[in-house]
Amino acid sequence: MTRSALFSGAVAVMFSVWACGSGHGGAYDAGHNHDLHTEEAGSHGLTDPHDHGAEHGEAVEGHSDEIVIAPEKAAAAGIAVETVGPGEFSGVIRTGGQILPAPGDEKIIAAPADGIVAFSGDYFEGSTVDRAQPLFSILSGSIQDGNRLGKAKVAYETAASEYERAERLVGDRIIAQKDFVRIKENYENAKMVYEALKPNADGTGVSVEAPFKGHLRDIFVNEGDFVTVGTPLACAVRGERMTLRADVSQRYYGRLGEVVSANFIPQYSDSPLNVTALGGKLVSVGQSSAENAFYVPVTFEFDGVDGVIPGSFAEIWLLTAPRKNVISVPVSALTEEQGLYFVYLKMDESCYRKQEVALGESDGMRTEIISGLKAGDNVVVRGAYNVKLAGASNIIPAHTHNH
Repeated sequence: MTRSALFSGAVAVMFSVWACGSGHGGAYDAGHNHDLHTEEAGSHGLTDPHDHGAEHGEAVEGHSDEIVIAPEKAAAAGIAVETVGPGEFSGVIRTGGQILPAPGDEKIIAAPADGIVAFSGDYFEGSTVDRAQPLFSILSGSIQDGNRLGKAKVAYETAASEYERAERLVGDRIIAQKDFVRIKENYENAKMVYEALKPNADGTGVSVEAPFKGHLRDIFVNEGDFVTVGTPLACAVRGERMTLRADVSQRYYGRLGEVVSANFIPQYSDSPLNVTALGGKLVSVGQSSAENAFYVPVTFEFDGVDGVIPGSFAEIWLLTAPRKNVISVPVSALTEEQGLYFVYLKMDESCYRKQEVALGESDGMRTEIISGLKAGDNVVVRGAYNVKLAGASNIIPAHTHNH
């Protein structure tokens, strides 16, 4: 026998010994002679095949459905395990919808005067703003009808001067009380008009300010545009509260009275969110659908959080009354191969086994397991694909224990 053949035989024997079955009773036949393998390996200079495998931190299969990963390698790969057991699992209606600002949480900013738009800073859609922060100036000095701000200022200053004079005269009964009341009214009206225009810093135009702290969702004008009173300039969004509108098929109308909460994933994210966990609640269930539509709206309101963008679409799971004694696993525990679904069970400190499961309903966060798992099973819930890759990367055939 050549030296190469002897070395290949030793390697094959080493991996047949270092398999998951050696770590827990019953995985190997009682009559299987492990000492024989160890003696054969020792005759070729591999006195401790277990240490040899651990030194290299390799993941190998013992049986065809068992994978060995050293504990330190599992920790480095972020593999985490959950012990499953029966619990509550809500009924689910899966649909789609949209994330929108809550009523009163957005505001259209309109032009308070006729004039030319001048931006008060570098603003773009999505820019954050503070309350009373200047956004635009409306310049009307070159308009044919005249400077509205200038006219308001003149009217205000004239009314203020007349009011001050009347205050002195009414005390000496030089003017009648009813005339003083009229002068005072004119002054207050002129003051209100002038201050409502909010002159900008240099007094050349009307300042338009942010109504609250938030961000600019839309900007409708460009620098130099001519606008009239009431023209929309921008849309500001506070972002403190949001709504989730689910568009539900009419065939589920009979179940909508059972809806209590919802999970959702924005279209740009992979992380599911729960309405209740975000301080939200069910607001309304539509009693009719819009004309030519086949959906009934179900609306939730929740606290705004970073990373949730108003206006974005979302995948939604409406949650109904919970069912008891259901075994479920996080969605991250599942892997799929050719239409079949699998999880990975942790058998002992370093051994994992692939297990096929049949799925029931999913709420976007967890999935019901109809068969394939039992209470007490230790399921890999994070890093399942790392375990799958470890099993697929083996180049040495598994030891089958066929005799």
